[in-house]
Amino acid sequence: MVHIIGAGLAGSEAAWQLASRGHRVRLTEMRPGTNTPAHTTGNAAEMVCSNSFKSDDPSSATGILKAEMRRMGSLILRCAEATRVPAGSSLAVDRGAFSAAVTAALREHPLITWETAQVDRPELHEPTLLATGPLTAEPLADWLSAATGKGRLHFYDAIAPIVERDSINLDIAWMATRYDKGDPDFINCPMTLEQHERFLDALLAAERTPLADLDTPYFEACLPLEVMADRGRETLRHGPLKPVGLDDPRTGRWPHAVVQLRQDTLAGDHFNLVGFQTRLKWGAQKEVFRLIPGLEAAEFARFGSIHRNTYLQAPSVLDATLAVKSVPGLWVAGQLAGVEGYLESAAAGLAAALAMDGALRGLPATPFPADTMTGALLHYLAHAAPKDFAPTNAMLGLLPALAEGAVDARALKKAGGVRALRAAKGGIHRARALASLEAHLLAVDQAR
Repeated sequence: MVHIIGAGLAGSEAAWQLASRGHRVRLTEMRPGTNTPAHTTGNAAEMVCSNSFKSDDPSSATGILKAEMRRMGSLILRCAEATRVPAGSSLAVDRGAFSAAVTAALREHPLITWETAQVDRPELHEPTLLATGPLTAEPLADWLSAATGKGRLHFYDAIAPIVERDSINLDIAWMATRYDKGDPDFINCPMTLEQHERFLDALLAAERTPLADLDTPYFEACLPLEVMADRGRETLRHGPLKPVGLDDPRTGRWPHAVVQLRQDTLAGDHFNLVGFQTRLKWGAQKEVFRLIPGLEAAEFARFGSIHRNTYLQAPSVLDATLAVKSVPGLWVAGQLAGVEGYLESAAAGLAAALAMDGALRGLPATPFPADTMTGALLHYLAHAAPKDFAPTNAMLGLLPALAEGAVDARALKKAGGVRALRAAKGGIHRARALASLEAHLLAVDQAR
């Protein structure tokens, strides 16, 4: 019997992978008996901050990671594909349908026993995976800090609001994808210079939810909109409000700024404001976001909010298989381990499950190769400088450098610019990663 604590993205993937390899799994989730500041259901793999698993571009870091996960039979990606909604070149899902699909798969598996309970201290008489996420209950987080001898770290994370599609004025907004790549999946709300300035003034003056701990930083890759605006009046136009590649059909030109909305449900009745994670108070969100052209009468299905996330100082605590170095028989996966993002969390759960499977079979710990995207993420967790450690997303920069001369940078730039060079490098990284993964999986199968 294996014990998995937490049925988020990481725990759900791990439970499925272990059960698929013939192990009996006890999956313990505290929700809905004990809820978190962000979750609303007791279902598995509930996505709260976003409905996106990021880019499907095969040469991107997330495209490579998805290819690796699909090769290893990822439940999360299978359910995501079954519940995907239009999102241009990204994989986005209907959150409710996706979570329900993952929950059904886990509850129906004959080797998985689901129990609802809050675990304050794991028993550790059986191999155990902690996948309780960034909102781990305080008693369990305190136990883990004491057991590893390392304090936990925190950052603030925020959620973007969702509006009802029927309340969006499509006489002003229009459907398009940047540079007209693929189907027109996003709703785009254009801003003139004057409208952008008025929106900025209101955003910067709006009342914000007080923070409980002023020393806790924000996660730089997911800053609240107003915090980005604090850094300069042009910051948003180079971030979530960038207008490049979006021709307003009324003018034939790029607007001064653009707010994009992405479909959030299969029915297409809800859209989320892309990049609009916020800590504004709810009343302020209504006032400020209704200044966006096309959203003057917006009805909010969910307001944005902020919460504090917990994660481990992974390099001091975990090895490259996500095993806790000081506690035999214990692994940690997902955002608690120091990865950031739903896709990365599921990948960490998958990797931890394979490590646990090997341990249960008496095999030596075998980390994923560092030139795979999965291995690069776990290598970062295990070997980053502890003093400067911060959660990370999948990035090509985590992978080992390509061999000198692998690409003709000058010719590629001349033919297609920086974008062509980036795609070529990504393609080589992908081919190398998938070949390395195949060799790794073959070696593991032979050892079994």
